Amino acid sequence: MIIYDLSCDNNHRFEGWFQSADDFESQQERHMVCCPQCDSHIVRRVPSAVAIGSHHSKEAVEESSSTSIGGSTAMMPAGTHVLALYRQLVQAMANNCEDVGKSFAEEARKIHYNEAPERPIRGDASEEECEALQEEGIAILRLSSIKEEDLN
Repeated sequence: MIIYDLSCDNNHRFEGWFQSADDFESQQERHMVCCPQCDSHIVRRVPSAVAIGSHHSKEAVEESSSTSIGGSTAMMPAGTHVLALYRQLVQAMANNCEDVGKSFAEEARKIHYNEAPERPIRGDASEEECEALQEEGIAILRLSSIKEEDLN
């Protein structure tokens, strides 16, 4: 796992976690990397605080820290940042799951009982179906309906 310090074209700083450098490049080419603050897809790698700290004097690092926007890349997001992160999470999940529609509960059972290949799925299930799946010990993650217009 590689953690990159990133910045968008609006100079919002944030972190990105990737399997490899190639994974970062691939996601960036597919516009999957976006700023959690403003949703910009124009993102670049920036030197990390660790790299800066190991190559500069203490005064230069302190000056850099006091003048940079956001300062730390480990800050907890708030307000609109949370919504942008949620949107990014839902988009990543939608891109990496098979949509099984109304047959979600049936397909989840098949996967759980090894009657279908294991894979990430998404779809629609009623409150009763979700409760039944949980009672059977089938782990599910319930999210609000994923609509394409809500992701942009």
